[in-house]
Amino acid sequence: MSVPTVLFVCVHNAGRSQMAAGYLQHLAGDRVEVLSAGSQPADQVNQVAVAAMAEEGIDIAAEQPKLLTDAAVQEADVVITMGCGDECPFYPGKRYEDWVLDDPAGQGIEAVRPIRDEIRRRIETLVGELTA
Repeated sequence: MSVPTVLFVCVHNAGRSQMAAGYLQHLAGDRVEVLSAGSQPADQVNQVAVAAMAEEGIDIAAEQPKLLTDAAVQEADVVITMGCGDECPFYPGKRYEDWVLDDPAGQGIEAVRPIRDEIRRRIETLVGELTA
């Protein structure tokens, strides 16, 4: 049986998509393949996002923002976009979701926690759908 692949995409691949990937990896383990990328990747993962995830016991500090490629989209069964608009390629037959979430860039930890918590809620729903 094949394992579903989920690709999280945001512009910089430094905050929302990294937190989502961290949660999915943590909650689904080897039951789901996790990818993340950005249309204009940043130099490093947002340190406030790293701190917010560390509060949950999830370490994303070693992650690096990656450039979105057509190959990653083609490999994915589910593509979840987070504010990248038309910069995300579309392939027929894929499941697409657009998660409207505030951007944690430039925000303090108090502003990032609610974003993190909403991502966790959505990931828990996604895990239930993909691993049922």
